[in-house]
Order: sequence, then structure tokens, then C-alpha cells
Amino acid sequence: MKLELRNITKKFGDFAANEDISLIVNPGEIVALLGENGAGKSTLMNVVYGLLQPTSGEIFVNDVQEDFEGPGDAMTAGIGMVHQHFMLVPPFTVAENVMLGHEHTKGAFLDLDAARSEVRRVSEAYNLQVDPDALVEDLPVGVQQRVEIIKALVRDAGVLILDEPTAVLTPQETDELLGIMRDLKAKGTSIVFISHKLREVQAAADRIVVIRRGRVVGEASPEATKAELAGMMVGREVSLTVEKPPGNPGEPVLQVSDLSAADLEGRPILRDLNFEVRAGEILGVAGVQGNGQTELAEVLTGLYEGEVTGSITMDGKELTGRTPREILDGGLGYVPEDREHDGLISSFTVTENLVLDQFGNAPYSSGGVLKSAVIDKRADELIEEFDVRTQGAAAPVSSLSGGNKQKVVMAREMSRELRVLVASQPTRGVDVGSIEFLHKRIVSERERGAAVLIISSELDEIYALSDRIAVMYRGAIIGVVGPDTSRDEMGLLMAGVTND
Repeated sequence: MKLELRNITKKFGDFAANEDISLIVNPGEIVALLGENGAGKSTLMNVVYGLLQPTSGEIFVNDVQEDFEGPGDAMTAGIGMVHQHFMLVPPFTVAENVMLGHEHTKGAFLDLDAARSEVRRVSEAYNLQVDPDALVEDLPVGVQQRVEIIKALVRDAGVLILDEPTAVLTPQETDELLGIMRDLKAKGTSIVFISHKLREVQAAADRIVVIRRGRVVGEASPEATKAELAGMMVGREVSLTVEKPPGNPGEPVLQVSDLSAADLEGRPILRDLNFEVRAGEILGVAGVQGNGQTELAEVLTGLYEGEVTGSITMDGKELTGRTPREILDGGLGYVPEDREHDGLISSFTVTENLVLDQFGNAPYSSGGVLKSAVIDKRADELIEEFDVRTQGAAAPVSSLSGGNKQKVVMAREMSRELRVLVASQPTRGVDVGSIEFLHKRIVSERERGAAVLIISSELDEIYALSDRIAVMYRGAIIGVVGPDTSRDEMGLLMAGVTND
């Protein structure tokens, strides 16, 4: 199926999110839309999918002009979209989710057998391997994404829009998705792949269209270098390596001794962890997602709900048993891996989110009364300092792109004096320009003398930032190595293979 956009412009008041964009996606072709967070990629595809109405411009499907009043019209025309944040009902089964809005009936009753059959048919045809009777809430994120793809294909989508599809995936799930995209292409599906990850774009796309600040600024082939693509995205030369001076670590600040944790059913999650992070040091935690890294961050910040034994101290003061508020006030900053659920309140403004964990403290309040002028001034300073792309400090944080939301979280946590920074997946879903900036800020915390703990599933990030690397496997630390460790050795450690 052929998709063509002619001179699409989308304005919100005086702000042009898209300006005069023309684009052609040919049948059986993967076209990548590459651009910074906030460049207008998702807005453009929301116009194509009927979620937004263009201010001007035209959409053609198979050379026939279309006027979509909503997603239903787009689906009828053969366009499907998988959003960055999935549109699934967690307590429903896969079959129930797939039939939502597209219900099969047998008389007066829903025909779940027909829905199951459709899921099996599409799953087998495209090697998606999804159980139609599985509850969505029990599925890994990568499999939930497959459910979204099945939803589109069941409706005979000839054009599939994938909006930042790898933002919440592990490296293994990402590789699986890229394989699925190739299978879809081989069967004739046209794909628009929205991303800011250079490796994935080069691996999957037939053509790369670069958008910057709402305009198409160029087109490139997958053979272009990462530096060339990054420069087109950002409009300047981007350093793809982290520049940090040699470390000069001081005394231990964060010390973890004999730390274990169990879930609410009593199953062991963390097993006898012992490590320390010194002042002026970055300790990276590597490992395949799901080996206890998420729970480690929650235990360190007082957020874990299961049983915890052992000791955690910060500057010699015991943290176990303390509330998250007490831990944060003691000088620990926390960047959670899921900014949407744990880092931000989407209905609050950018300003309000920038003081979420500090509004009760001076200088933002006095005697229980908020000092609005002080809060507003500080928000404006942080928006400028962290280059948060927003229509204004009073805009809801939900209106920001993923990378700019991450900047809000990082700005909030780094806007106070920290003894320890715990950052989990600090650049997940963030473009190369923002990654360069955030990495510099993390290194600046190290240079200022904070103890920094980085948890990341991006091995390149672990290597680039870390002074030492702790590798987790099945809830235990099975090795602590230097950043000069080979990828082969690191891969073996991540798979649980040690020298012993």
C-alpha cells in the first residue's frame, strides 16, 4: 500500500509542530522518520492516523485523497498505528484486546472463538508467537507490543506506523522486533518507523527521512554514518562518545552489605548484594533486564514493598526502614526507569513536576504556604538550563515528548545538592542530542563529588559512563569489572558465566 503526504502543516496556536511536510512511503518499504524528541515525528503520524486534523495539506492512500475524521477512518483505509505507550487493557486477554472496537458476535454474544482464531492466524503468518488466551498484564513488554501489531494486522493494515517502538524494549526484544519488521516488509506491509536510535534505523530502514523542528531537513540512506545522521537530527556536530576526565574517587558514600529482598509471595529477588559507591565515582550496573536491577533501585530508594534484609548506608547513616521522603531529604536523587508512572504526574504542569519532591522545603514554601514566584522563577531557570522543549512552564507535562519528560525528571533531581544519584535507564527513549547533554550532566555530578549509581540495559552507555561495572544475574552481583572489559567477557557475565 502506498502512502503519500503533501505539504502537511499542523499548528497549535502560533506554534507549528509540522510545517509543509511531504513524504512518500512505497508499498513494501520501511521508511524511518528520524529526529530529536519534540521534532514533530509523532504529531505528523497522529495526523496520518486521524488523531489530529492537519491545519493544511493532503493525505493520499494508493493515490486516492483521504480525509480522516478519526482513527476509524484511517483503519478503514488500511492504516494501523502502534503507539509508544500501548493502548491495551491489562486485565483483558490478548483476544479480548484485539477484538475491542472490532467485535465479533454470534447472535447477541461476543464470539471469542473467532477472535482467538484471528489472533492465531496473524500470529502464525507473521511469526509473532502470542497466546490469545494470555492476560496482557502478565506479558512482557515486548510481547505486549506484538499484541498491538496483531491488532493492526487483524484490521488488514497495509501501512503500519510504529511510534518509537523500541523505547521500552530490552536489546533482545528490540532485535526480535526488527526481525518482525523485516517479515512484515517481505509480506508487502509498508512501515513508517519513528525513532531517534541510529543503530536501529540503520538496521531496519530502506530510507531515512530526517525531521528537525517540524520540517523535513533531508533524506539519507542506511549506509550514512552515525555522525552524519546525528548531525542532521540536531543541526550541529554531536559527540557520540562521553568525555570524562580520569576518576579520582574518595571515601565510600553508599555502602550495601548482605542485601537481600523477597517479593510479596516470599520469592527471593535480590540475593546477598555487597558493593559500595565512592564519592566522585560512577558505578554502572549491567545485566539483561529482569535480573533484579529494577528492584535494587526500589530498595535503595525505600520504594520496595517486599521484605528487605541487610544494610544500606549513606555517609554512614542507615537507610533501610526509612521512608522515600527521608531518603530523598538525606541527599539521594532518584531517576526511575519508568518516567511516565514513577517520575512524573502527567496532569501536572512542567513547573509543578519540577518541584514534586521539594515543594515542602525552603525556598519553595514557608509555613506550609507555597511561594509561587520562587517556584516559577526556578522552573524557568531549569527549563533553560536543561533545554526542555515545551510550549511553556505552565503546559501539562503530558504535552512533552519522551526525551523532554526525561529532562524534567533529571532537572528536578539534579537541581539540589546530592550525595548519591541513582539513575535507572537515564536515557531510555531519548535522542542523541539529549543523550549527549544528559551524559554530561551525570559526569558533572561525579566531578562534583557525588556517588553515582547507573542502572542501564544499554551496554554502550554502561561502558561510556562507568568507572566500575557490577554485573547482575538472577538477583546477585556475579562480578565487578572495569570499563576495559571485553564485550565477549561482559556478555558471558550477563549470561551468568563466570571464570569459576
